[in-house]
Amino acid sequence: MHPPFQSYTKMLETPQSVFELAAVALVQLCVAAVLMAVLLNFLSAHTSGRVARKQKSPVATGSMLAFFLSYYLIVHNRIAVVRLESLLWQDVLIAVGLAVMILGTLVNLMGRLRLGSNWANQVTVYTDQTLVTGGVYGIVRHPLYASLIWMFYAGSLIYRNWGAFLATSLIFLPAMFLRARQEEAFLVERFPDYPAYRSRVGMFFPKITGGRKDAVR
Repeated sequence: MHPPFQSYTKMLETPQSVFELAAVALVQLCVAAVLMAVLLNFLSAHTSGRVARKQKSPVATGSMLAFFLSYYLIVHNRIAVVRLESLLWQDVLIAVGLAVMILGTLVNLMGRLRLGSNWANQVTVYTDQTLVTGGVYGIVRHPLYASLIWMFYAGSLIYRNWGAFLATSLIFLPAMFLRARQEEAFLVERFPDYPAYRSRVGMFFPKITGGRKDAVR
């Protein structure tokens, strides 16, 4: 093996710079924060006597965790890693990925706080449910799902992994679209204002519009 290529391969296997070590630590912190938030959702969920309508979905916390484990194995085993000759471009990708990762984490946590007791593991409408359209819900209609999509794409940049990118695009993104559509079918029936909200706010990515962001109703 050519010495420079051998040196670069070794660098991929073990982070060599302070920047790479910091990136790995930040990714772990972001993932831990979201997993802890999910656990808190389960512990604080009170659904007894509140459920007006419920539908089981193949896309729920369990299947999302299964995808996360598969994604982790792809990254951990360095499947389909992009070999970059330029360390500068590598650092640029890591920096962009970290920015998106941190943004996704913040949006996920803020979305869970804003959603409050409306959260459910399955597709559910509660008797006392409110339509949340303010805060991060004024940016995207499904900030919890959107933020996870952003974080998985961010991971593919940080680890320069095409396998992770394709898995997110071909499996996770369609799954989130299915789950979001199931929820929206319920919300349209429950809230007359939902179609107008849906027309001006993007599902997973922001729309460039000047529409007014409503508050919680």
